[in-house]
Amino acid sequence: MGNTSTPAAEVPQRGLHLAISGTYSSGKSTTTETLSMATGIPRTHALTSREILLDLVPGKQVQELSAMELTMLGLRRLEERIHNEAGEGAFISDGSVIHEWIYGEARMRVGINPGANLLLRTVKNVAGLPVKRFYRQYMDAYGAVAKARAKRIYDAYVHLPVEFEMKADGHRPVSEPFREMSDALLIETLEELEIPYHVVGGSVRERVERIVELFDLPLVMPLDEAIERAGTKVVEATRVLEQDARFHEAQRVKSTRCASVPPTAP
Repeated sequence: MGNTSTPAAEVPQRGLHLAISGTYSSGKSTTTETLSMATGIPRTHALTSREILLDLVPGKQVQELSAMELTMLGLRRLEERIHNEAGEGAFISDGSVIHEWIYGEARMRVGINPGANLLLRTVKNVAGLPVKRFYRQYMDAYGAVAKARAKRIYDAYVHLPVEFEMKADGHRPVSEPFREMSDALLIETLEELEIPYHVVGGSVRERVERIVELFDLPLVMPLDEAIERAGTKVVEATRVLEQDARFHEAQRVKSTRCASVPPTAP
């Protein structure tokens, strides 16, 4: 479906509902920011895992989460997406409602914490045996709901293949098998749902130019300017998140140390 000879897709009268798909570190944020600025179509997204964790379980990284905490994380991101996509106009979605389900499904297959070290993965797997059957049933139900909504909401997908190295910052699973499986599951799900999709790779410029061509989108900003502005915005957002994460980690360490100090005898 990524054939370069594909004619421009017809945009619905209400405006295009386009989902930009791709697994971790595939460039979704930079691509969607650039595309949104260049075309004037609003960008929708969920909070990042890192942002949610600062509120949900401060001081923890993704690979440290339990099955329950991962479930809460996925549901919170699903809530964000549904809320942000509720308007009547066009939008470009960074990811989609099936992404959190895909990541949960991949964790069922490779282990609940694919980015953790071997000892932590072993402990988690043994401790989690009693809940695996329920988690399997839950993921099946979650998948059915997410797929049905994707079928209703999105007109088309653009899938960004794995072309960049993954940043090992503790907030993404650092297991390449997990990333590869997630990428394959995304494509498999799009095929199952029969939602039109195009695989678009290359640089940010090449990606945006191809998406604009595929959907015959008008430009409201020169592409060079959109690329520069989007890149600056993504870098700044990442810097702020990393700063917040360091602050919360320092607070957590301080609280732990205080709790470990025995009270002074009267």
